[in-house]
Amino acid sequence: MGSERVAIAAAVLAAGCAHGDARFPLRDPVWHDDDLRPVHARCHEEPKDEDRHHVSCAPEPTEAPIYWDGADNMVFRPLSESLGVVRSGEAVDVNSVDEVPNSSWFTNRIGVRPVSLAQLRTNACSQDQLLDPEHAPDHSWLIDKGKTSGSTPGFRVVIPGKGKYMFKVEATGLPERQVAATVIGEAVYWAAGYNASCEQALLVRPSIFGLKPGLRARHGNFGDEYDFDQKALDELFAKSGKHGALLRVSASAWIPGYVLEQFSYEGTRPDDPNDVVPHEDRRELRAARVLASWLDHFDCRYGNSLDTWITDAKGAAPDASPGHVVHYQIGTSAALGSVWDWDPISRRLGYSYVLDWGDVAGDFVTFGAATRTWETMRKVPGHETFGYADVAHFDPERWKNEYPNPAFDRMTERDAAWMARVLARFTPEMVRTLAEMGRFEDPSNTDYLEQLLDGRLAKILERYLTRLSPVTDVHLEGRERVCAVDLAEWRHLRAPGSFAYAARIAGGGWLPVDRRPEGQLCVTLPHVARDGGSADDAAERYVRVRIEDGVAKGALVVHLYDLGPSRGYFLAGLERAEP
Repeated sequence: MGSERVAIAAAVLAAGCAHGDARFPLRDPVWHDDDLRPVHARCHEEPKDEDRHHVSCAPEPTEAPIYWDGADNMVFRPLSESLGVVRSGEAVDVNSVDEVPNSSWFTNRIGVRPVSLAQLRTNACSQDQLLDPEHAPDHSWLIDKGKTSGSTPGFRVVIPGKGKYMFKVEATGLPERQVAATVIGEAVYWAAGYNASCEQALLVRPSIFGLKPGLRARHGNFGDEYDFDQKALDELFAKSGKHGALLRVSASAWIPGYVLEQFSYEGTRPDDPNDVVPHEDRRELRAARVLASWLDHFDCRYGNSLDTWITDAKGAAPDASPGHVVHYQIGTSAALGSVWDWDPISRRLGYSYVLDWGDVAGDFVTFGAATRTWETMRKVPGHETFGYADVAHFDPERWKNEYPNPAFDRMTERDAAWMARVLARFTPEMVRTLAEMGRFEDPSNTDYLEQLLDGRLAKILERYLTRLSPVTDVHLEGRERVCAVDLAEWRHLRAPGSFAYAARIAGGGWLPVDRRPEGQLCVTLPHVARDGGSADDAAERYVRVRIEDGVAKGALVVHLYDLGPSRGYFLAGLERAEP
């Protein structure tokens, strides 16, 4: 384990017991994990069509059948856990200021710096990846592969000067939602900090596509393969969503690297030396449950993830060593109110697992007399494309995935509060921009989606910013002032008069709080140690300051070292105290 990860683990331990004698060490927080360092993977034979004896020096691709992941998490894992001891606790990849460091899984974006509306619109796309179908010649976008997995029909396209893209079309029975969910969902994941695919919503003329002969495709995840020829393509276009004569599609830029297939939400990848933190103990994977609930992305599972190997050997094959693994969140097309062919299941999505043992037991006890939330739900007239996704019935604490997710199951209050602090940065202007990115033909659908996202986000913030302290962005101004921002006040969760700030130094008296606009505040600290004398990390230099805002049930405890009047204070860590 690298020194960075040791530091993260130590910070977690200190945060868990900082209210006692344990102290945060005198050092800066860890902001970069070392799991992107070049490592060597075991070389093995991996036959290819063009080379039956090909030797790969990347981790071995892993792909479990889609039905196995569901069966394991709905049946076998619950059964196993019911017979044994389930390990639980706080996430371990958290630094001393209660944040997640940058890693092969996550890069801090909106949680630590502003994301502009222009950046949100382009999300994971570079300028070189943006497409201009209006000026592309007929037959210039070559379809070179049919889609052989996934519920949404599509195909791979090679575009001159741009590279490979996966195109997905919309079924006419679900007008506009699929493309909107794909583009908006990936933009949200990217802005929040996850590795996501570059997605674009496009209107294209069918004649822009050329077709490579001899292709095959598959109907959904479980259907038969068929010849993907011009007849099949024409039939696909005929039943696809359109704006006039233009096809409505999503275009996903090919993710760089050597594809290793999906990652698991539990355990580690045994052939990746960098992968040492059990996935179910990673805060960014646990807390993704809160983000998924915002988008009603009930399909957040093994099948909608991707690992790729990036070789660090210059000029070498894509599967050469040394290199590193990068982990992606993909496949949000089922978000924002997807419906299934069977309406009773569609109603349950987000409220109950496909096979929910808790609900089964409840029905057994009550003889089915209890009325479930989903039984009274109705689609909104005029906005049926969003299925049963709504605000009124949404409860972020009770929201459920399609089937149990081992990382989601281990999410703690601290994990959820961290994600709420990230999502709080999505301003109303950003939410409006997300709705506009759906490119709906009917402007009222844009307005409705804006209201849907705004309302669900408000419920998330109300739930998770009012228990543990929402005070964040803690920093030092000068030598004696600790400043921060209260996201609950910044997001206007309560009237300004409801916030009553108080700060107290451990073992001492109350401290003056300078309240500023937009939830900003500063606390002036007295010095408890002189210049020189004892070591910088001596116990007598250690200071704890408790800050309360009068709204959240829990306080923020700021841990500092007083290095004396000439050098000032050093911020060592943050602890969000339980109510």
